Amino acid sequence: MYGLIVTINIKPGFKDQFMEALMEDARGSVNNEPGCLRFDVLEDSEEPNRIYLMEEYRDEAAFQAHTQQPHMTKWRDTVKDWFAAPTQVSRTSGIYPPGK
Repeated sequence: MYGLIVTINIKPGFKDQFMEALMEDARGSVNNEPGCLRFDVLEDSEEPNRIYLMEEYRDEAAFQAHTQQPHMTKWRDTVKDWFAAPTQVSRTSGIYPPGK
């Protein structure tokens, strides 16, 4: 399993548009990518313009395929100017439950 935990800070005034584009990418990832095992979108309870993504892929090759999907490239192009800070990405691998 190849995972990512992504922290995104959205510029004030752009959250609605950002989230609309992100939901399209999330749905495309889950519905159209056999290698995408999970794509969770979470909102920070104290900072509503901070979003976390928890993504899991079968392996790094599945993640690399994800980065080339039309829904991903559309999202990246759409939201590129709406980030309040650089995105933080932590790469992960599964420990528990076993087999992940």
